Amino acid sequence: MASIYRKTYTQHLPKNAAIIERNGKKMAMWIDGKGKKHYDQITTGKKGQIKIIRYSSQYTAQFRNSEGQLVYESTGCRDEQAAKHVLAELVKREELVKAGVISTQQCRTADHAKSSLYEHVNAYLEHLHAKTVRGKRVSIAHRTNVQRQLETLIIDCKFKRLIDITRDSMERWMNRAEQGGMGARTRNTYRAAAISFCNWCVETDRMTANPLSRLCAADEHADKRKQRRALTEEEMNRLFTATKLRPLAEYGRKSLPLPAEEKKGHKSWHKEPLVFENLSELANRAKEILKDNPDLTSEMEWLGYERSLIYKVLALTGLRKSELASITIGQVWLNAKQPYLELKAKDEKAGRGAQIPLRNDIADEIRTFMQEKCMRLQKDSENKFSPVVLPAALPLFNMPDSMVGVFDRDIAAAGIEKEDERGRTLDVHALRHTFGTHLSKAGVAPRVAQAAMRHSSIHLTMNIYTDPTLLDVAGAINALPKFTSTQSNSAKIIKR
Repeated sequence: MASIYRKTYTQHLPKNAAIIERNGKKMAMWIDGKGKKHYDQITTGKKGQIKIIRYSSQYTAQFRNSEGQLVYESTGCRDEQAAKHVLAELVKREELVKAGVISTQQCRTADHAKSSLYEHVNAYLEHLHAKTVRGKRVSIAHRTNVQRQLETLIIDCKFKRLIDITRDSMERWMNRAEQGGMGARTRNTYRAAAISFCNWCVETDRMTANPLSRLCAADEHADKRKQRRALTEEEMNRLFTATKLRPLAEYGRKSLPLPAEEKKGHKSWHKEPLVFENLSELANRAKEILKDNPDLTSEMEWLGYERSLIYKVLALTGLRKSELASITIGQVWLNAKQPYLELKAKDEKAGRGAQIPLRNDIADEIRTFMQEKCMRLQKDSENKFSPVVLPAALPLFNMPDSMVGVFDRDIAAAGIEKEDERGRTLDVHALRHTFGTHLSKAGVAPRVAQAAMRHSSIHLTMNIYTDPTLLDVAGAINALPKFTSTQSNSAKIIKR
């Protein structure tokens, strides 16, 4: 039989309580901090102490579900009549399920609809924490971004329950965000977070359908905030040279007095600027300055040599910065018929793993680099001949943590502008764009270029990672056949 009741719990006897007899029962009379008088039944605890019996403020419903199991569910009501009404609705719902009018899935969805949206978001974040994608766990950074994006949408759109999430409200938010200056790509990341969350809600019976499934994406092509460009062959050579010389050249810079109008506070001097044409001179001057510190000279030369090779490998393999950082000595195969780097699935963005082919000349450079690296480790070791070979787990390159800032300083030393006249920029990832662009420039078939770039879509390879300004479009047009018109109108028109 369905019924409602208030749960009971025991509480220590208040200090100011007096035991009295009321209606033939012993009760505790006490006054709370607000001056209200209470009469509560008393009981004896396990250790013989006197306790008072208290009742919960809300009523609990007790009923049997469609499968005949006894269920206890809070009504959330303090009023008895309201609690009875909730009980009647619960019993009616179970009768409908038993009769096959509605499903248990619809019941679960109705139960979830009562919960706060923040509860669902927290459950979704727990799901992401346990989720693996192509063998890789979802990163902390991604989970943090998703949490921030969803909480921003909840606050801005005033979402309280799942039922509040609608396409109209999201479209209004995206329009306001655009007017506020938010880029199309950023708006789309918020859209993707909301759609993924709703998809998860559908999978877990929290929603019957995704209300945002047809929410239109912002046009990123028409609103590009950051567009990379590829480096030319000449720029690449300048970058390799400047990168190799810059660490040592830094020590060869002279201190120059600041002009009077540029002096600020106690600062009265500045370092001589790094100019590509003077890098060799500065490096030679640094060797003279550091002649009493050969170890530092050797360290700076090695640093420039390693970083220059890092840029070259990135530009000639198309590897991402994080992917190259994951390559260890054991993943370098230089003695194979076709030398390659083995990229593990857990380290690749697509999660498939790949064998990255190496051109013979770059393979030879890596081989020489590894030999010199082994010699440096032997020199630093107490045992002269240890290690005999490089450990397989040792990273191939020592990638700088602040690679973005280092790259900016390297291109500045090479005399390469970070941003061109069209607003396109250069960063470390631009080396991957350089790889894709020069593949197309060399006449590599688009499908082969897509495989080399490890892209899932040829559109990505041809439109995003190929810089059209470096392609020989004029040469392609000049290669078209010449269509010469005849001197006389000898063509005959067939009359029908």
